[in-house]
This record gives sequence, C-alpha cells and structure tokens, in this order.
Amino acid sequence: MAGLELLYHSVAQDVSSPQDALVCFVHWELVRAGFKCLGTGDQALMEERKKELLPTGWNVNRELYTLRYSSDNDQKILLLKAITVDSSLIINVMNCQSEQVVDLTVNLNDYINSDHLRDYDRVFKKEEELRHHIESAIVSPLVGTKQRAGGGHQKGKKSVRSGPGAQPHAGTNPLFIPPSAPQRQPPCERRGGMIVDPLRSGLPRSGFDPSSGIPGQLPPGSVPPGARFDPFGPVGPSRSGPDPDHLPPPGYDDLFM
Repeated sequence: MAGLELLYHSVAQDVSSPQDALVCFVHWELVRAGFKCLGTGDQALMEERKKELLPTGWNVNRELYTLRYSSDNDQKILLLKAITVDSSLIINVMNCQSEQVVDLTVNLNDYINSDHLRDYDRVFKKEEELRHHIESAIVSPLVGTKQRAGGGHQKGKKSVRSGPGAQPHAGTNPLFIPPSAPQRQPPCERRGGMIVDPLRSGLPRSGFDPSSGIPGQLPPGSVPPGARFDPFGPVGPSRSGPDPDHLPPPGYDDLFM
C-alpha cells in the first residue's frame, strides 16, 4: 500500500533487523484501523502528539519493542509489546481501559526477506497473508469488524408475508401440497321412526298372492282378488312330521322299552 511504502521509506535507514521490518508493518495496520502512535515506553509523557509515523527511538531495543497508541476519538489506548524469541516475534497488544489482551506469534523467515531490509519492494513476503493474520488476531478482537467502504450496509433479502387467506402458488414451491378441502356430509334423510313400514321401506315386496290359494290350506279362488287377507297360519307347505331338528325323546334308542 502507498501508506506503508511512505512509512517504510521514512524509517528505512533505521531498519537493521527482520523484527524492525515486522514492527513497522504491524504499526501501519494499527494506523489503518484508526489508531495513531503516542510514543514509546509504558508511561505517557507530557505533551504527547498522535502521529502516523513511528516515534524517535522506536527500535532502540530490538529484543523488546514498546509502543503506545490512541484511537482517533481518544476512547481507546493500546499498549503494544513485541518480544523477539529466536526467529519469531511475539506481539502482545493490550487495551488499557478494558485490560483485554491479544497476541500473535510470527515466524520472521516466513514473511521478511532479511537480505533486502531497506528495499520496500522486496522486504515483505506474502503481504496479504501477513495482513490477514494481523487483522484476525489483533485488529478485529480489539476494534471489531470494520465497516465497509462507503459506510453502506448489506441489504437483506426481502421477506414476503402472505395474508391470512393467501396461499403460495403451487408452481413456485416444488414441496407445496395444497390443503385438502373438508368433505361435506350429505344431509341426513329421515325415513320414519324405529318401526319399518314394509310397504314404504323400499324393500322388494313378497310375491305371495292369496287368491291363488294356499296348498294344503285353501283352494284357488277362496280369496277374491284384491281382498284384505290375514293368513291364519304359516304360509307355505305344511309339515306333518316332527321337525328333524327337534331333540329325540329320552330313551328312544332303548330296545327294551
């Protein structure tokens, strides 16, 4: 970035170690997040001024870097300490108000080209990856998610709410199953009371004609056609013998009775 390039050129003569280059990179990421440097050391000094540049003496101690930052609205004060351990740099940043602490360990050989420390175009390796690590481990936890450029907010999807009687169209939803209409029962038809009238029940009537006579009981012509006739016994052939279904008398099979 142009800002990092200008910053690096302003301190290039003082950069003499890979950790110097990395601290310069982290410093610029905090500036991009809305902070400015107050100075070096743990304690505030009189008449400090917030600057985007690194303060004088920022890399006097290459084993332990200590820098203080303030947000543009002065609501957050950060204390940065970077400790060199072998080929790595351990970066700790604390929010002095909430005492929230975040940290990040960076392998210097992965991101800094030690052979070109004063050449901005060649000193940093995998810049976007390094920027992502600093953003996710330090900036986001302390500052929160940064707003998008232009301050716009992502528009959400419109939600369509159906009215009380609205139903989704069957062609727009493959899983739509239309509600089944309740089956309406036909009205009950009353056909009289509990006693069934055989002449009005709709059942087929018997083909018995009393004018033709009753075999064994009445000769043909005894009852005039159309006359009311109440039979005086079971209609049908007479049964003279005992009913075979009747029980036999006791001892019927005893030959000595």
